[in-house]
Amino acid sequence: MQTTLLLFLAKHLVCGAMGGASLGLGLLALDVGSLRTLLGASDDWLIGAFMLFFGLMVTFGGVAVAAGVMTLGRASDE
Repeated sequence: MQTTLLLFLAKHLVCGAMGGASLGLGLLALDVGSLRTLLGASDDWLIGAFMLFFGLMVTFGGVAVAAGVMTLGRASDE
């Protein structure tokens, strides 16, 4: 039971993190707010890119896990 639950949560976490990474790539590809230009002109572009992707992946991963947990009760309610 516990491994099934952890696998369920891990799948949601990975899907959410992939969504966050996709958003980060989209922001950089479209140069929204001159973000790519600012990162490219910075000496510490690697730290900036890490902070961007880490923040997005943690946020989207957490939201996906929370959404997965909230859907667990629906099966037992019916």
